[in-house]
This record gives sequence, structure tokens and C-alpha cells, in this order.
Amino acid sequence: MEKPYLIDSHAHLDDPRFADDLEEVVARARETGLRTIITVGCWSKEDGFAKPMELAARYDFVYLALGVHPHDSRDASGKAPWDEIRKLALGEGAAMKKLVAVGETGLDYYYDHSPRKAQKDAFIKQIRLARELNLPLIIHTRDAESDTLDILRSEGAGETGGVFHCFSGTNETARAALDMGFHLSFAGVVTFSKAEALREVVKTVPIEKMLIETDCPYLAPEPYRGRRNEPSFVLETAREISAVKGLSFDDVARITSLNAEDLFGLRGATDQARIAYPIRNSLYLNITNRCSNHCTFCAKFKSYTVKGHYLRLREEPTFAEIISAIGPDPEDKYDEVVFCGFGEPLIRLDVVKEVGMYLKRRGCRIRIDTDGLANLVHGRNVLPELKFVDCVSVSLNAPDSKTYQKLVKTPFKDDAYPAILFFLREAKKHISKVVASVVAVPGLDIEACRKVAEDEIGVKFRVREYNTVG
Repeated sequence: MEKPYLIDSHAHLDDPRFADDLEEVVARARETGLRTIITVGCWSKEDGFAKPMELAARYDFVYLALGVHPHDSRDASGKAPWDEIRKLALGEGAAMKKLVAVGETGLDYYYDHSPRKAQKDAFIKQIRLARELNLPLIIHTRDAESDTLDILRSEGAGETGGVFHCFSGTNETARAALDMGFHLSFAGVVTFSKAEALREVVKTVPIEKMLIETDCPYLAPEPYRGRRNEPSFVLETAREISAVKGLSFDDVARITSLNAEDLFGLRGATDQARIAYPIRNSLYLNITNRCSNHCTFCAKFKSYTVKGHYLRLREEPTFAEIISAIGPDPEDKYDEVVFCGFGEPLIRLDVVKEVGMYLKRRGCRIRIDTDGLANLVHGRNVLPELKFVDCVSVSLNAPDSKTYQKLVKTPFKDDAYPAILFFLREAKKHISKVVASVVAVPGLDIEACRKVAEDEIGVKFRVREYNTVG
């Protein structure tokens, strides 16, 4: 009989209760059919993230989330935890590829082990860090649902997405989380005899937005209640949810696992992310998933698949990997090669220049699709370095700074829109074809945008379809 396809989306394998028999615990998980475990590493003042990082490196099917738990937020006022996560996420090598989320983070007013102000400060820092790193959040909330939701909304966390782990809240909290685009994850609590209210919540949550977890070593499900929990026990949660939802066990296992893969970018382990991908007669290059901005209309917040191409990178490709992905004779096969994936290509300016000039020498036509903020990112005017480019398409996206900041959650704030206008004007001096583009977001004054592009700056203007890329 084929084993079920399961993911434990939240475990704490570095907990001391696994110290004596972790190998056996992992073996049982494998035997049960788990393909992946997300081990959630909560920062400690003594060890930082050393223990969970070591575990993720040891086991190929164990991935990693890192964050500061609200209980420990009183000790995390310095830079250490945030710099450690940032360094890992932006680094190179196997450890970087294992990091799939920021968290768990949030608020816990039940225990109040840390002052509430310290909890809120750490929570906000981690939301901003997740947005910077383009990683989903893992949310912990207990007796603090109102403040948790308020902070998530005010920080635009729905654009990063994530999961409310070990969900045990009300229908109202569930709906608010779902409305922001978050997933809900259910643990062994759903199997408890007195958890009828939680099972009623499960009935209302779309299976497409559900994950399952153990939160081990805590909260062992029936019939193991009272024992140390472990990843293999996630089967019991899947069985209970299948009964509540009126689905087969295999349905719940398959769907919740695919949900977890999509949320945490784990499909990159089985579905190879594309570096070079053709659309029509153009070849697009996906060289980074990092962005300067967090556009409210960006399609990647719904899916990393574009025109049938999966684009969530596990790591940023090198020059050699990009050239290999392009393949032979691109100058004969494509009308143009476009630097445009699910990220801002000019963040990797040196790679764009190296690859672009290589392709130019081969006779390719080069286009760059950009947000126009590279001068702010790099602290200099980069346009003179892009003379090899035949066309640049700049995301104008608004007729004024106020509208731009509403649609595009930019960290550059008031500096962003003027920088884009400067970029467009400067581009005309170095690149033969310059286009200002906007996404046709409902309510946007397209004609006002056209006037800025054509009349004020003197560049071509293009309207892009809402929720599409390319």
C-alpha cells in the first residue's frame, strides 16, 4: 500500500525532549510517509538559532523557519536575531536554501512571559523582515487576536502571507486571517473530545487554505494525548479533518501538503524553478525573487506560476547557471531576451550587466523590465552602465507619489516616485526605447498615468493587464 503524502508544517525538533531519540523520531516520520517537516527554530539568548539550523542541515527533508517567539521577545531588543536571519536568507549554500519562513512570531497575552510592548516591537520587526526577504510568516497568537490582526493589517503583512499556526480561534478570527490571505494550520487539538467548537471552525475553512501540523513535542493528538508529540502523529490530525470535512484521508493529505509546498516554496524541491522561460517569441530570465517593493497587485502573492512556468527560486542562479538555462543560439531562437522574473532584476545589477553584455555580443536584443528604483538601491545613477540595453520598461504604476505609495508598499516612501521619474528621463539618454508601464488596477486613473509618461517625460506608454506578468 502506498504511503500517504504528508507534511508536518510546524514542529520543534530542537526541543530537549527529542535529544535522546531524535534519529528514531525522524525514522518513524519517514516510515509514516512524511515528505517534509518544517522545524521552527525559536531564537534563544544563549544559542541563537544554532540548534535548529544544525538539524535542518542534518536531514534533507527537514526545512527551517526562524523567528523570535513572543515569550522571548524581552531578550531580543538588539540586532542579533534579525541580522542572523537576514544573513542566512541572503547568503549562499545549503543553509540558505533550507530557510522557508520567518517565525513563529506574534503575541501571547495568556502567559505574558515578555512585556506586551516588547512582544509588539518584535512582532513588527519580524513582519518587516519577512517582507524584506519575501518569506511567509508563521503567526502565534493566544488571547491576543485583536492586537495580532491589527498589527498584521497595519504592517501590510497580507502581502507577504503566511499561516496562523495551531489555530484554535473563533470563526471571526479565522475569517479575518483568511481575508488577509493567510492560511490556517490545525494541530492535534482538533482531535480532542472537547474541541467541538474548533471542529465547527474547520468546517468553514476552505481546504485550499489549510495546513496540518503537530507543534511537537506539544499537543499530542488522540489517541496519544498525554504523551510527547512527534511528527508521525500528524496522521491523526489529517484523519480528524477528513472526517470533519467529509473528504478522504488521501484528499486531506494531498491538498494540505500541496498548500504547504506552495506557501513555503517547497515545490522547488520537486518542481524545478525556471531560470529561463519562453513566452511567445521572447525568452525571460528569472534571476531573483527579491523585490525593492511589495506591490499590492503582484501575482506572486497568489501563485509563483506564470504561463505554466514555476518561478519560485530556491537560490539565485550564478552567471554560469543562467547561461546554461538560456541554452544554445538564443540570438536565432528569440526576438528578445528579457530580464523579468518574479523579482526586481536590477537588484542584481552586476549579474544583469555580465549576462546582458554576453548576450549582446551574441547578437541578442536585450530588454529589462524594472521598477525604476535601481538608483536608490545602489546609491548611484546606474543608467550609464546599461547602454547595452535595447529597451527598458519601467513600472510607473501611478500618476503621483501618493497613489504610488498606496499601490506599491515601497520602503523608499516619498523618495520612490521622484526617483522613478528621474530614472525614466535619464534612461532616454542611454537606451533607445524607453517605456513607462502601469498595471490596470481597478480605480487607477490610466489617462493621468499616460499624461505623465507621454506628455511630461516623453516616453512610450503601456498598460499591463491586472494580475498578469510578462
